[in-house]
Amino acid sequence: MRTPTRRAVLGTGIAFAGGGLLAACSGSGTDHAGHGDKPPAGPEGYVSPHGKEVAAAETKRAASASGSVRKVKLTATPARLDLGGRTVGSWAYGDDLPGKEVRVTAGDTLALTLANHLPQPTSIHWHGLALRNDMDGTPGLTQPPIRAGASYEYRFAATRPGTYWFHPHSGAQQDRGLYAPLIVEDPKEPLTYDKEWVVVLDDWVDGVDGSTPDAVLAELGNGMGGMGGMGGMDHGGMDMGGHGMSTMSMTTTTTTAKTTAEEAPSAKPSGPSRMLMGATSKLLGGDAGDVAYPYYLVNGRTPDDPQVFRAEPGDRIRIRFINAGGDTAFRVALGGHTMTVTHTDGFPVEHAETDALLLGMGERYDVLVTVKDGAFPLTALAEGKKRSALAVLRTGGGAAPQPSVRPKELDGRLLQARQLRADGSVRLESGRPDRTITLKLTGSMAAYDWAINGRKYDPARRYPVRSGERVRLSFVNRTQMWHPMHLHGHTFSCGDGGPRKDTAIVLPGRTLDVDFDADNPGLWMIHCHNVYHAESGMMTVLGYRK
Repeated sequence: MRTPTRRAVLGTGIAFAGGGLLAACSGSGTDHAGHGDKPPAGPEGYVSPHGKEVAAAETKRAASASGSVRKVKLTATPARLDLGGRTVGSWAYGDDLPGKEVRVTAGDTLALTLANHLPQPTSIHWHGLALRNDMDGTPGLTQPPIRAGASYEYRFAATRPGTYWFHPHSGAQQDRGLYAPLIVEDPKEPLTYDKEWVVVLDDWVDGVDGSTPDAVLAELGNGMGGMGGMGGMDHGGMDMGGHGMSTMSMTTTTTTAKTTAEEAPSAKPSGPSRMLMGATSKLLGGDAGDVAYPYYLVNGRTPDDPQVFRAEPGDRIRIRFINAGGDTAFRVALGGHTMTVTHTDGFPVEHAETDALLLGMGERYDVLVTVKDGAFPLTALAEGKKRSALAVLRTGGGAAPQPSVRPKELDGRLLQARQLRADGSVRLESGRPDRTITLKLTGSMAAYDWAINGRKYDPARRYPVRSGERVRLSFVNRTQMWHPMHLHGHTFSCGDGGPRKDTAIVLPGRTLDVDFDADNPGLWMIHCHNVYHAESGMMTVLGYRK
């Protein structure tokens, strides 16, 4: 029998209320500050996020729901966050990093009210969930932005068990402290385990020596064109030891004045340069990332003061990994142990053993581990960046692992999504696509002009699909960087019989074809989950035709 030991903690701030579902789950999205206007309609002929087709799909989805409603109140606010020996000003959900978990059971309706106490508009995107379109949390497309001082109710049926998370879809806010896990439990859980841990990985820059994600984006947006003879070079091919140029100023307007969490983000670069040069990884096909983060975190803690997970020798542990980073892939291993992969992006796979996992931004993996006696490092290596995050598993005596520990499992067997097979219960049936949409990933570090098919994001430009179609997305990466591509509101199959996912790594110079069934009408984002690539333009919209 499993014991969800985190439930007492996770339940904080979550009130349960019984009651029947309202018609179409009452996805009102009410803004209690009176800002109730809808986003621009865009071109005619497409299903509106507030249209009858969306309501009908939600009614169908909720038909098997339990009728239970989970009510949550959440506040986005400036906060002082203790990262473990370093306190920084940032924005967060309450005063926790990550934000307190929201946990529901499949079939519940989640009714979450977000109060915005930030100095700028915000939103919540429910990463990985197939939910009603008007609750997807993409301002200007599916909802109006939630103004400073306003509140907004998200209400939808959560019908698919799995490991998910939520974060803003407003500017570079995700690279602050605004993220939290969302766990949808399976009422017929087939796995057996003694304890469950949720492990959130992150790269951290906000509030460190005056840096903000907005300043990082502004610096990166200048590209490398102003670097003299280096302007046309691929920075991923420069061997400078990962951080050899991380303190080199790439701009002419660098300042060390600190930006507090109470101030609105500045459009000007602030703090030291955060542009990363020479980060390379064979696993990622070359260039590993753009940003030199000062810290890498597990559950909001640095390696100098890590979280300690406690268990008894022989316990079977379920670990749910979530990569909430902005620009970093993590290679994860538990020293002295093998892991059995059971799920990716919320969907079960045929069980497979591995020593290590690679998670791009937005990806999730569930694993089972039978723990040994002692103290062991749970290390998340920032792939290609030569630094790591750390937590500790302690089941007995022994010295605590050092912050710089590199367990041998990091260089052992490594499973990637393409090697996994979907569990038969969720495997997408084989079939020829009715429609193929080619999405060429374009841009370069030199100009920082990331885009899809050479066009920067425009919410009025849609790639059309129709309900009932089998759709193939063909991601063609024409850049020298890897991109974790994320589809909202759906899951796709990675190859014939491959795992069901909503986020997948596309390596440089490679093509990745994924298939999904168009069964959730509305307007849905497709974008790179590198927050800086997305905000520079590597986003587009999938639109259902009426």
